[in-house]
Amino acid sequence: MNTLKMKDWGLGLGKHVVIAGPCSVETEKQIDDLCNSFEHEPQIGMFRGGIWKPRTRPGNFEGLGEEALPWLQKVKSRLHIPVCVEVANTSHVEAALKHDIDVLWIGARTTVNPFSVQEIADSLRGVDIPVMVKNPINPDLALWVGALERMHDVGINKLAAIHRGFADPYDKIYRNKPNWNLAMQLKLELPEIEIINDPSHISGKWEMVQSVAQRALNFGIDGLMIETHPTPAEAWSDARQQLNPEQLLTLLKEISFRERIDFENQIPENLKEMRNSIDHIDQKLIDLLSDRFHLIDKVGAYKKAHELSVYQGGRWKDVLESRIKLGTEKDMSEKFMKNLLIAIHDESIKRQEKQIANKDVEPLTII
Repeated sequence: MNTLKMKDWGLGLGKHVVIAGPCSVETEKQIDDLCNSFEHEPQIGMFRGGIWKPRTRPGNFEGLGEEALPWLQKVKSRLHIPVCVEVANTSHVEAALKHDIDVLWIGARTTVNPFSVQEIADSLRGVDIPVMVKNPINPDLALWVGALERMHDVGINKLAAIHRGFADPYDKIYRNKPNWNLAMQLKLELPEIEIINDPSHISGKWEMVQSVAQRALNFGIDGLMIETHPTPAEAWSDARQQLNPEQLLTLLKEISFRERIDFENQIPENLKEMRNSIDHIDQKLIDLLSDRFHLIDKVGAYKKAHELSVYQGGRWKDVLESRIKLGTEKDMSEKFMKNLLIAIHDESIKRQEKQIANKDVEPLTII
């Protein structure tokens, strides 16, 4: 049972907050150049900057540390917006608080370790500061929720989640696979919390940032965190995924922010009618699947009686090919059909194995 029941969450920045700034704070001039670009852009609601950079391997640039924090104070005075930095241990927290940083975020490499998260939480006990928590590197919803709970348990009420994608060595499209369903599951579990999407870390390539950002907004994500550098090609870290200010401002003009309807009384009547029709069709689908699995149980009983193996490769190959063909002919994608059929097949195998293992099942001699 989760402890996150507060109603006063959020960072207080309104809808569709845009957080922008460099992956790493490098020079004072870099920060001045970004301030010049953002000075008259009301859509930029918060400035981000990496001060401490936890790198996968030693020898890469790991951030300037505390010496760069005064430059972020200049951002506050010039742009009149909050600034945020990543913290990974208690000394980072102390330095950030000493330099009047407005918002802290916990990175993916830290979220994965409950010991580290708890140490940071304990160092923030009694401190009134908003905290954003990135998803862990691996797709583990419980770790993500747990990190938010640890912050809440020490009195941090202003919380947000950052969806930056999950490591997947087999994915060739994204740097970090988005796994949108996990972000949506977090929203279902913690409906009061804001979720900020980080399309920079998901895409890993500046050319994909806009499409990922738009997809996030289509899912009803509350805001965006986009890495921005005056000259990305010269960036000291993550150069490939950063936009320059002009690209960022073009992106903000071209993407479409989506409204999310949270309450039934806000739903337009025509949309409500379409949803009712979908509910009716879903009921039919569930009834049909139930009928199919009852037949599968009979197949399992037959295989038990005749000592047949549960998996029949030729039959499965025929089902997969023929059903994918039927689906694509009715405007469904091949990928969707394959995933659907695999899920049904896996459940069918489990049910047949259960039939074979159950001594009380009467074996069938005919189907």
